[in-house]
Amino acid sequence: MPTRLSVNINKVATLRNARGGHVPNVLQVALDCERFGAQGITVHPRPDERHIRYDDVRALKPALHTEFNIEGNPVDSFVVLALDVCPHQVTLVPDAHDAITSNAGWDVKRHARFLRDIVAVFKAKHIRTSIFVDADADTVRRAADTGADRIELYTEPYALRYLHDREQAIADFVQAAQAAQAVNLGVNAGHDLNLDNLAYFRRHIPALLEVSIGHALISDALYFGLENTIQLYLRQLQER
Repeated sequence: MPTRLSVNINKVATLRNARGGHVPNVLQVALDCERFGAQGITVHPRPDERHIRYDDVRALKPALHTEFNIEGNPVDSFVVLALDVCPHQVTLVPDAHDAITSNAGWDVKRHARFLRDIVAVFKAKHIRTSIFVDADADTVRRAADTGADRIELYTEPYALRYLHDREQAIADFVQAAQAAQAVNLGVNAGHDLNLDNLAYFRRHIPALLEVSIGHALISDALYFGLENTIQLYLRQLQER
C-alpha cells in the first residue's frame, strides 16, 4: 500500500500571522497542496492560536477533498473543536502549551486511563485516532490497549541520527513498527522527515500508512515551488 503524504500547513499560518491579514491564504494553500498531489492535510492548532487558528480548522473541513488530520494535545478546547469538525483522523500529541514544537511521544503507561477515555470519545464519533509515541516497542503495545487505531512515530531522533549512522537511526523504528503490526495498529510517522531521509525511512518501514510533513516541505517550497516540492516528496515515498 502506498504511503500517503499529509502536508502540515502550520508554517503557512505562521507566515500569515506574522503580518496579519490573509496572505498567504491558508485555505487556498491547502487546496493547492491537494491539487498538486498531497493525499491529506494536517493542522496542529494550539490554544494560543499562534499559527493555525480554530477558525481555520472549521473553514478547512468542508472545503477539503482529501483526508483531514487534526493533531494536538487533547485539552478541553481541542476536544470540543475536533468533535465539532469531525476530521478523518485525530492525532493525540502531548505537547505543552508553550512548546515551540512537539518534542516527545506519550508516556502511555502513565497516561493509559486518560488516553483510553479520550480515544473512546473520538471513536464514538467515528473519528480515527492516532497516538503520538516514541519508537519503543513496549510503548507501542501499550498504545494498542487504549483502543487507538494507529500510532504516529515521533521521528526527530531518527532524523538526527540519520546524519551519522542511518542503520542505527532506523533500528528502533523498525522494531516499533513490527510491534504495531503485531497488535493491529496502523503506523504513521512525522517530525523532521525531509527529502534527505524520507526514502530510507519508507523503505525500512514497509507498513507505513502516512507521513505528516510540514516544516521541511514548506521550507523546500521556498526554493522549488510548492507543486514541485510535493511531487519530490511523493517520489521519495515511491522509492523502493
